[in-house]
Amino acid sequence: MNSNGDKAHGNGHKSIKQRYHLRLFVTGQTPRSVKSVENLKRLCEKYLKGRYELEVIDIYQQPALASENQIIAAPTLIKRLPLPLRRLVGDFSNQDRVMLGLDLRLA
Repeated sequence: MNSNGDKAHGNGHKSIKQRYHLRLFVTGQTPRSVKSVENLKRLCEKYLKGRYELEVIDIYQQPALASENQIIAAPTLIKRLPLPLRRLVGDFSNQDRVMLGLDLRLA
């Protein structure tokens, strides 16, 4: 048990309650950008409902943020939390790949 009286998970798996902070860099309202946002939101609502923050950044509107985050292709997703930081590039239509990239495991 941990200090809150909850059973601790000793199997090395991450807590189910972890919050995800995601940053998605897109290029305006192109079809690929729109598709990537839709695909990612659908996946997050299915597997991270209530446990994620998705920040969508248009690199045309905020080029300094793109530069600061070393974005060289779009769409690019950065998983800032939980650590480790991860980057994924694409339209996020391959759910298995996105889940692997976000380090999500199905129970």
